[in-house]
Amino acid sequence: MDTSQIRNFCIIAHIDHGKSTLADRLLEETKTLSKKEMKSQVLDSMDLERERGITIKSHPIQMKYIDSNKKEFTFNLIDTPGHVDFTYEVSRSLAACEGALLLVDAVQGVEAQTVSNTYLAIENDLTIIPVINKVDLPSARVDIVEDQLVELIGCKKSEIISVSAKTGKGLENIFDTIIQKIPAPEDRSNNPLRAMIFDSVHDNYKGAIPYIRVFDGVIKPGDKVKFFAHNSEYDITEVGHFVLKQMPSKELRAGDVGYFLASIRDVSHILPGDTVTSKNTSELDPLPGFKEIKPMVFSGLYPSDADDYDQLRMALEKLKLNDASLLFEPETSEALGFGFRCGFLGLLHMEIIQERLEREFDIALVTTTPNVRYKIEIKNGKMIEVDTPSKMPPTGEIQSILEPYVSAEIITPKDYIGGIMKLCQKKRGIYKNTNYLTADKAQLHYELPLGEIIFDFFDKLKSTTKGYASLDYHLNDYVLGDLKKLDILINHEPVDALSIIIHAEDAYHRGVALCSKLKELIPRQMFDVPIQAALGNKVISRSTVKAVKKNVTAKCYGGDITRKRKLWEKQKEGKKRMKSIGKVEIPQEALLAVLQIDSD
Repeated sequence: MDTSQIRNFCIIAHIDHGKSTLADRLLEETKTLSKKEMKSQVLDSMDLERERGITIKSHPIQMKYIDSNKKEFTFNLIDTPGHVDFTYEVSRSLAACEGALLLVDAVQGVEAQTVSNTYLAIENDLTIIPVINKVDLPSARVDIVEDQLVELIGCKKSEIISVSAKTGKGLENIFDTIIQKIPAPEDRSNNPLRAMIFDSVHDNYKGAIPYIRVFDGVIKPGDKVKFFAHNSEYDITEVGHFVLKQMPSKELRAGDVGYFLASIRDVSHILPGDTVTSKNTSELDPLPGFKEIKPMVFSGLYPSDADDYDQLRMALEKLKLNDASLLFEPETSEALGFGFRCGFLGLLHMEIIQERLEREFDIALVTTTPNVRYKIEIKNGKMIEVDTPSKMPPTGEIQSILEPYVSAEIITPKDYIGGIMKLCQKKRGIYKNTNYLTADKAQLHYELPLGEIIFDFFDKLKSTTKGYASLDYHLNDYVLGDLKKLDILINHEPVDALSIIIHAEDAYHRGVALCSKLKELIPRQMFDVPIQAALGNKVISRSTVKAVKKNVTAKCYGGDITRKRKLWEKQKEGKKRMKSIGKVEIPQEALLAVLQIDSD
């Protein structure tokens, strides 16, 4: 097909602004799917995506559209994830397009992710078509939202399309505007092959399948290709397009979006943003923008039943086949036994992995407190990275600790600015500036420690602003911090699962709160159980779970007092021996106490 009749575009929006619903209507209108095949959120294949109303995995699809002049166009829609955790994947999906539909809810207006994704689209030189959705709702504020869009991207009000993705109102305007405004890809089929990977999936029979956008040249079965990131070479066995399922074709030319099969066994070989080129091509530059995805949040996953360890390992391996950004390695904890240290892109990513493990593989999990990765400079000048408190070197060896900071952007009605500033100050935030998008909507910029916002910052932000504020952030840099490792000792033994890395100012209050919380949660034993919070060798707080007492003299009816003393001494000796060899079982609720203290 002539490249002038191809349009590659995506839909960018904040969570719950109707992106998947609009995609459904576009598919329906172009008759890509029959009424029988059609269902709500058709591009969201996971149950979790449907339940939460979010897109976790991007799904490309090809549509054929015939305009009023009976001319046929090919539309390649690359659906993108909508959450801040998947920002890099969104940027690669945007790089595979020439244009974007910027979708904004007529009730909610411009929100944080809208602004962030718009900037990403502008960085990738995309043509942006502003669309206001949900105009059929009685509470729609179209005039106000139009003003916000004009302020954001500098368009004219006449260029903004008003639609209702639910009813299909205004869709014909979208198709005509896509054809007129979004440029067709350049025909560079005669150049040496360069294609960008923007996503991948794993099939049990076909292996790992890269999703690609061809920028230069042609790719067809029988070609030998290599990846720039690691120089692995593969023989192409099939290429094709996406029409919900994979449709094989003879070739993919410059401007096309599709997939290829090459018996790739390991999905970690396929990195989003990497460039595919012909094996024989030399001295060719890769397409710009590639970087390796690094996890930002780390947590330990342990099976509740120790016998499920092998099942958990197999489950993580299966999940990794479709999610190259998930990292895990075996880990042992004295309190929890054998498990895995897992790295995630963010808290949503972590929640999804946990929920999938519990649902799809039926494994009961115990999770440790989420941590971020710290950089620690040791006194001998060496720099190490630590993602769990148990790996921290002794206090005497540490020269300095650097913690990751994020640039956060909060969009909120102006009435809640004071509450947000108070919350950010409590979380050690550094105020940057405030911009007013409209008379009643403000944009606040803060720099915040990532370790402070991974617990409950988002929940507190929503409760402070009655759900109206929205948050977006990206990793900024590592900053020197006055951080300490807070150890919790139960019966004089440190429990690694309860250790946390914390700012020195908060250490005392957190230690006291943790000790009193654990006192309620740890069951009583036949001996006193001391619970201590310590910074290095210095104990800063203590509480004691009192022993369960047994009246050993109950059987003595009168007689000499020495009989009773003898029994008491015997009991004392027994308790002393029990205390030295006894182990305290720590329930799951006690391990979650660290999180609960943060949310108090």
